[in-house]
Amino acid sequence: MIAPSLAARDLACRRGDRVLFRGLSFALGPGEALHLAGANGIGKSSLIRILAGLMRAWHGSVAREGRVALVDERLALDGHVPLGRALAFWRAVDGADDASVEGVVGGEDRFGLADLRDVPVRYLSTGQRKRAALARLAASEAPIWLLDEPLNGLDSAWAAQAQAAVAAHCAGGGLAVIASHQPLTLLPLRTLALADFVPPPEAWDDANDADDAGEDA
Repeated sequence: MIAPSLAARDLACRRGDRVLFRGLSFALGPGEALHLAGANGIGKSSLIRILAGLMRAWHGSVAREGRVALVDERLALDGHVPLGRALAFWRAVDGADDASVEGVVGGEDRFGLADLRDVPVRYLSTGQRKRAALARLAASEAPIWLLDEPLNGLDSAWAAQAQAAVAAHCAGGGLAVIASHQPLTLLPLRTLALADFVPPPEAWDDANDADDAGEDA
């Protein structure tokens, strides 16, 4: 099995006329977790999407080795079917074995979902939906986990359980990137503060001037 890795090199992200961040680099290997810290709107979600390959960086590159699983504000579960069937759909897509899904939905009930298997996804509460998303993530068997605000909607007990799941994933040789404005207690955990990569406003003007020059050429 190839060891998972995720590296960002000199990343920059621009949304409209605003440069959210630039010059951002990091490298992660098996067993490592990175906390993307910063206030709402600073670019954490954009960075997660760039790392997942769902959004193009304005500058820089991302290198990945290993499958990626993502949890963000999009639940990615069919709201019209029972939870058990919705998770089984992703089990088939991911090629996960039966034991992995039973462990998170049935026997061990790691995310407290056993009694909800027959409930249509659209009837789940905010916290239940987030736990269902985490169950889907855990059952994916992807070595690279990308989590965007995974603790939103969870009480303190389930927030601790979510962090324990990430810690167990990393202890098993996986890696994780967690974007969160809330404090995390994972160990070992590196923190990358996006505020350190926010350019001054004059840099936005320089970027616009460069684009204008390119259009005139």
